[in-house]
Amino acid sequence: MTTIVACVDGSIYSHSVADHAAWAAKRLPAAVELLQVLGRREASSADLSGNITVDMQQSLLAELATLDAQRAKLLQKRGRMVLEEAKARLLQAGVAGVTVSLRNGDLLETLAEREATADLVVIGKRGEAADFARLHLGSNIERVVRSLSRPILVASRAFRPIAKVLIAFDGGPSALKAVDHVSRSPMFAGLAVSLVMAGRDEPAARQRIDAAAAQLRGGGLAVEATIEPGPSDKAIAAVVERAGIDLLVMGAYGHSRVRSLIIGSTTTEMIRACKVPVLLFR
Repeated sequence: MTTIVACVDGSIYSHSVADHAAWAAKRLPAAVELLQVLGRREASSADLSGNITVDMQQSLLAELATLDAQRAKLLQKRGRMVLEEAKARLLQAGVAGVTVSLRNGDLLETLAEREATADLVVIGKRGEAADFARLHLGSNIERVVRSLSRPILVASRAFRPIAKVLIAFDGGPSALKAVDHVSRSPMFAGLAVSLVMAGRDEPAARQRIDAAAAQLRGGGLAVEATIEPGPSDKAIAAVVERAGIDLLVMGAYGHSRVRSLIIGSTTTEMIRACKVPVLLFR
């Protein structure tokens, strides 16, 4: 059975991650593992030597150790509550196969351990520690996308029903992988799909996009293929807004400007600017 790993952390994105995972799970169908990873906390770097005695240092260290233990217990308790709340949300949405996992360590290392059995990873655009004042994008997103080979669904702040899908296409390997996946996956059955290539409408570009559209139609999808003038980031973002797109599908690496669009400063700008979930392929 297909397996989805959904990463929650108690941030405002946790509900959206659960809702997007539920949507995908019901369409595939799939089982869902809700995963929370409690990051490694840096040890105190305070200089305790100062002018205090050895006995005072030992007493202070003992107090700090007790506080750290108490804090660890509270984090574990909160983590279990976050997972149970997300599980209840999935069960209420009609997803039957839901498990929860609470781990200590590094998120990327934990996901790498699950990559062999996970078919899809769902993660929020921002995590609990993100700086919303600066519209900071979650630092884990780029690490995860760079390292994992599985499709990654980056959940938007709030879930809304998905009916319209846009595939940003540049003819590169990752874009072709995205087209192949969409053409075969039951997750996209019955959805309206727009295939968009940015740049000049030239014979070579038209040939590539027509071939991709034919593959999608061969999978039973209703597809509209267009070539939009202008830079990839601006052209695609404009179509997402203008057409009321509910899900953006992109390759994680590609040719032309789409390569920098997916990973790097332009990618973060795109994910941040588009108020829709983004499904990434490497």
